[in-house]
Amino acid sequence: MVDFQYASHYTVEDLRRIMEALRAPDGCPWDRAQTHQSIRENMLEEAYEAADAIDRGDVDNLREELGDVLLQVVFHAQMAREEGRFTFDDVVDGICRKLIFRHPHVFGAQTAGDPEGALSAWDAQKRREKGQRTTADAMDSVARVMPALMRAEKLQGKAAKAGFDWPEIGPALDKVSEELSELRRAVEENTNVEEELGDLLFAAAKAGRFAGVDPEHALQLACDKFIRRFRRVETLADKPLDQLDLPALEGLWRRAKEET
Repeated sequence: MVDFQYASHYTVEDLRRIMEALRAPDGCPWDRAQTHQSIRENMLEEAYEAADAIDRGDVDNLREELGDVLLQVVFHAQMAREEGRFTFDDVVDGICRKLIFRHPHVFGAQTAGDPEGALSAWDAQKRREKGQRTTADAMDSVARVMPALMRAEKLQGKAAKAGFDWPEIGPALDKVSEELSELRRAVEENTNVEEELGDLLFAAAKAGRFAGVDPEHALQLACDKFIRRFRRVETLADKPLDQLDLPALEGLWRRAKEET
């Protein structure tokens, strides 16, 4: 058993000491066995769960999920400390320096009268900090593990800021139709289907930007709607779905769609 002082209220310093104890030779076998790569998915999962709490307006759950996200930060920092690479204090120092540098309108002589001006100042400082000389350089910095629709929206936003965009939504919708036709042809010819499907989704995200709709959120809503309607289909069916023919399934779907 490790030597640990219990308290009525814990701080970040306590969290660091707990993680250090868990990773110690006489600590937890599971925690000691982990690597940056082995808990990579945990970081993503906890971030998504925190986002889900935000979407549901669940403040109590958000507090818990933010703690889980913080745990991942401390976990990775402890492993890096053991490797002699960096410490939790280095992480904090880095983000503090970044915030100061990227807010010249707060900590420097620049001014920003609205959120758009502040964001422009942030983007300009970020490009300077990262040595991004072109918009393509900035695009390369968008994380590839980000959900694809979200990544597409960010890439398109950067292109638009550089002046590479249509003036209104019409051409964007025409592009969706064009890509759909190309996907149909690809399926018929059984060639380049993946590429053409990607082009269609990218074009749809572009149309969403013009409509002021977050494509990632729109698809999440569509998924939720599909679950509601599918649940109703199962309720309406008088036998397992795999025992019904296509016309029967389509009929059930139409009823579910009318009712939900």
